[in-house]
Amino acid sequence: MSQFQQKVELICFEALTEDIVRLTFNAPKIAAMARPGQFVMVQTSPGKDPLLRRPFSIHQVIRDGHLQILFKVLGKGTELLAQVRVGEQLSLLGPLGNGFTPGSPETACLVGGGMGIAPLLFLATRFLSKSSAAEVSPKMPMVILGARNRAELEPLVDDFRKVGVDVLAATDDGSFGHHGLVTDVLTKSNLPPGFGIYCCGPHPMMAAIARLCQQESRACQVSVETVMACGMGACLGCAVPLKAGGYAHVCSDGPIFEAEKLLWSL
Repeated sequence: MSQFQQKVELICFEALTEDIVRLTFNAPKIAAMARPGQFVMVQTSPGKDPLLRRPFSIHQVIRDGHLQILFKVLGKGTELLAQVRVGEQLSLLGPLGNGFTPGSPETACLVGGGMGIAPLLFLATRFLSKSSAAEVSPKMPMVILGARNRAELEPLVDDFRKVGVDVLAATDDGSFGHHGLVTDVLTKSNLPPGFGIYCCGPHPMMAAIARLCQQESRACQVSVETVMACGMGACLGCAVPLKAGGYAHVCSDGPIFEAEKLLWSL
């Protein structure tokens, strides 16, 4: 897979909440090669502070080579990114890592929690592109999304609905959709045999879904998020333990893994 380092222009800035931001860049080379589940490393400032780039899942690839990332402001790097304005340029490196291996839209269930929702919109649109217009229905693929509250979740649910996908929602405070966890919704959905899970979110959420899928002998692909320094396997700092022993590196071996191959712990 080819990677590109591009100076890209910010063409759209969206503040979805006070601390959740979506950026759209004109990045034709990276966008042309990107697959759902891959990520980019973003230089957050023109200077050397912070020195290291920050990793972000590719949220969406849209018309004319435009690429989106979605993030929550949590530290210095994301604080700086949230101050970038339309017309400014940043350096992006990508696409990096491996991507999801999509099966049939009719037997796919996408489960996202919090900012783990970010890569699933790209995956959902890719699933829809695999079906003819006559076959597409609001239930293909099935999507379950959760977050802390309505303010964080509703704008993201709207994105999925705009592309023609229905969503089952859950919030911690019960302000939007089911009052509880996405795992509650997934369990109550009684997925038929043969449905595969595509998942990204907080570690405890993905660990619970991995255990559920193992019990049901169900295929499950997870997108693992962790701290990265280089994004290309050179620093070896993003190691995750494997069930068979040893470690894998999220940037080069992932970020998409078969859930059954990882050693899950809380």
